[in-house]
Amino acid sequence: MMRSRAAVVAGKTVGALSRLTRRGGGTTFPGDVARAIDPGVLTRLAAELGSGSVVVTGTNGKTTTARLIAEALAALPARVVANRAGANMIYGATAAALGAAGWGGGLKADFGVFEVDEAVLPQAVDEIRPRVVVVGNLFRDQLDRYGELEQLALTIQRALGRLPLSAQAVLNADDPRVAQIGLGLDRPPLWYGLDDASVSAPELPHAADARTCPRCGRGLAFSAVYVGHNGHWRCPGGDFERPTPQITATSIVRHGLESLELQIGGQSFALPLGGLYNAYNLTAAVAALSQLGIDPARARASLARAQPAFGRQERFSQGGRSFTLLLAKNPTGFNEILREAAGAQEGRFLIALNDRVADGTDVSWIWDVDFEILASRPEAVIPAGRRGRDLALRMKYAGVACEPAQDSLERALDRLLEVTPPGSQGYILLTYTALLEMHRVLVKRGWLRPFWAS
Repeated sequence: MMRSRAAVVAGKTVGALSRLTRRGGGTTFPGDVARAIDPGVLTRLAAELGSGSVVVTGTNGKTTTARLIAEALAALPARVVANRAGANMIYGATAAALGAAGWGGGLKADFGVFEVDEAVLPQAVDEIRPRVVVVGNLFRDQLDRYGELEQLALTIQRALGRLPLSAQAVLNADDPRVAQIGLGLDRPPLWYGLDDASVSAPELPHAADARTCPRCGRGLAFSAVYVGHNGHWRCPGGDFERPTPQITATSIVRHGLESLELQIGGQSFALPLGGLYNAYNLTAAVAALSQLGIDPARARASLARAQPAFGRQERFSQGGRSFTLLLAKNPTGFNEILREAAGAQEGRFLIALNDRVADGTDVSWIWDVDFEILASRPEAVIPAGRRGRDLALRMKYAGVACEPAQDSLERALDRLLEVTPPGSQGYILLTYTALLEMHRVLVKRGWLRPFWAS
């Protein structure tokens, strides 16, 4: 007990000093320090959460899904511990728990909501011992770090197989690779999905990842496609088909990247975040809440006021112009954002590509992004980042008007401000470490709050 208390005090001290000296938000390093003193500190703190925890994982959308769940729980009202800043490795989850703990070492809270990286899920399940685990989707992402989707799927399946009988897995039925995981579990998960042909495409995009039946190898037949390879699918040989969701979103109305409306279980929901991918995030959040015994109707008001998570449609205004910050880190994410943003009549684009470890050092995936969507727009794209010249080359082949690449994100931002007329919209699409850099610039200028304060 003394060791655990010392770990909490040390971690909280490091976090406070990090924020005080403005060297960081204390979203990860406190967890490193505390775990070095007591490797079991997260397990002990998580056990003190009176109503248990939710863990959210998947390639895209886990930060927003976790935030929606946390905001809905906080509005009950309830005391909620969450790694809101997106630090999703085990050290980030530990740091979040430390931040909510008292200096005496105890954690007095009702719920925990933790987003975790897919590769970390087994450790998170063992240490947090969640009541609910949400798996959103599996898209090709950072192959140089995590390997192919099948490898990640096996990692997730092993983790879910270790859940106690009291826990529930909540899985996206529309993703064939996620469905493969759920259909291989001893206990059936709760399935969720979309069911609205009016917002679907008739065929897979060229960069779709899950095209074949994992059992017989035949090409999957899709009657509806929503996001990437997520949709209504079946194997023509009858070996594998989409599970029927218990939680379904229908009557989906999109308003670009501004907002969306939909129905879940006959109840209407509104979300001040746009994009069809956020229909999945909202449906997943409602499904998770239902497994905590919470009537989704109690969450409607809080969800309608939900604020964007760090870098996920954060907005700021400057000089009569509006700008939206968007994390885009893989082909599917980029393509969905481009489709929504390009639908606007006017809009300038700044796109930044980095190749640090947290981004994935292999940037060849940009050739699977449909930048051709922007080819008909007269406004020139501003490429930036460590691999901005690679982006500029990709734009040339896509037939997109493109300015010279900017090595400095701050200079790229200044250029975006110059070319965006008053009353117009600018979109800033960034890979992960470019998002961190740009966010620091915007905070320094006073246009956004620090990510750990959001």
